[in-house]
Amino acid sequence: MSLKFVYAAAVALALTGAALAQDASSGVYSPAQVARGAELYAAQCARCHGPSMEGLDVAPPLTGATFLSHWTGQPLSALSARLRTTMPIDKPGSLGQAASADLIAAMLDANGYPAGKTDLPPGAAGQAALILDAR
Repeated sequence: MSLKFVYAAAVALALTGAALAQDASSGVYSPAQVARGAELYAAQCARCHGPSMEGLDVAPPLTGATFLSHWTGQPLSALSARLRTTMPIDKPGSLGQAASADLIAAMLDANGYPAGKTDLPPGAAGQAALILDAR
């Protein structure tokens, strides 16, 4: 196998992966999903992160510059994994894939990302190519 062939294959793979990525600002969640996520947020998250996702005490904000500076450029699957494995603080690991997708939809909405027509897919496979882009 020539080095030229390996290089061409690597470039093709990189271009294919880039073409599959989709930014969150392209509408990756539905309004119905935001409603479910907001209800779940009020029940499970607001006591620590605040009623408007502004952050309280040691719980970081889930909106604004601090949140975006940490998550911009990362796939939504990374945020989903963080939610599922560490939240809520008193019951880590209790959120399933659908619940974490609903919460992410509510966070995207609160950060000004536009809604689309379909739900954000639950699970890493459906979220890995969805990138949180800069607002």
